[in-house]
Amino acid sequence: MSEYTGLTLPEVRGLDFLQYLIWRRDAYIYKLSRTEEGREYLDNAWRMEQTKPDRTRLRAKYGKKGGGSIGGQH
Repeated sequence: MSEYTGLTLPEVRGLDFLQYLIWRRDAYIYKLSRTEEGREYLDNAWRMEQTKPDRTRLRAKYGKKGGGSIGGQH
């Protein structure tokens, strides 16, 4: 984390706990975003956290189908 923030290790140890957690998370995301595998992991993690469907993307990919049933089958 000191590499990401530019802080020395003693400065990192002196951080407020919440600030430390925020920067640790940001440093982890930054490190993962530097590789293709890491970006794929981040994309999948973000997708798994979503609780509402992206209706715009779904309609663009599958088209608008009536009936409200799964897969358009009745």
